[in-house]
Amino acid sequence: MPHTQICGTDIFYQFTGEGEETLVILNGIMMSVASWSYATKVFAKAGYRVLGVDFRDQGQSGSSGKPYKIEQHADDLKALLDYLGLTKCHLLGLSYGGQVAMIFALRYPGYIQKLILANTTGSLTNHLRAIGSAWDEAARLGDGVRFFKLAMPSIYSAKFYEKNYQWLLDRETALGQTLTPEWFERYLRLSSSHGAYDVTGEVKHIKLPTLLIAGELDGVTPATEMRKLHEAIEGSAFVMIPDSGHTACYEKPAEFHLAVVGFLKT
Repeated sequence: MPHTQICGTDIFYQFTGEGEETLVILNGIMMSVASWSYATKVFAKAGYRVLGVDFRDQGQSGSSGKPYKIEQHADDLKALLDYLGLTKCHLLGLSYGGQVAMIFALRYPGYIQKLILANTTGSLTNHLRAIGSAWDEAARLGDGVRFFKLAMPSIYSAKFYEKNYQWLLDRETALGQTLTPEWFERYLRLSSSHGAYDVTGEVKHIKLPTLLIAGELDGVTPATEMRKLHEAIEGSAFVMIPDSGHTACYEKPAEFHLAVVGFLKT
């Protein structure tokens, strides 16, 4: 699997597909490149070369070993694109990854053809800080099953829970077996990185073709917050995925993929 040293940390990346245009995907805070395995196949089939990247302290990338700010990921991505010789790409960021995508778009707009922001916000609202604090407390328990029990109900919608409860129980068991003390340590470092994150006064300077994807039932990054981004980013498009919580890519994958591909093809 491909890794390279970026800004002093081992960064994992993975290409899927052979399209002429490249779509870079930035993960949510609890995700990794592996979390997009189905979506990358869909996007590759649509004609795109997909580049998945694990942030430092995430997935198969190395650990930072010291605190940093979320802006570090934008600088890491720029260095990775330079290393790969990628001067232009489409950029998709979900949740935490959407925050990084906005920072990257503000710092390095020349690299981006189209920008897609899903289930994300321009700042940490008091409600989101409270949710994040609860997730951090759950992570400090160091128990995968208990972490899932405490964190997931705020991520998935009530409708998804009703229809997919057994899948969620199976996922709970799987996490109990796979989440290690190191994973929790890395997660807490990621979580602490965006405590001062706030680009609400800057997003108006994003002058790129931009799509915002919101979940109708998202309680973590509500559609009302995403509409604020939509209003601030001139000419941006806005899509609301009905009956979906914070993980539209999982809860409503067909609708999510259609929104992404449709925007890229437009």
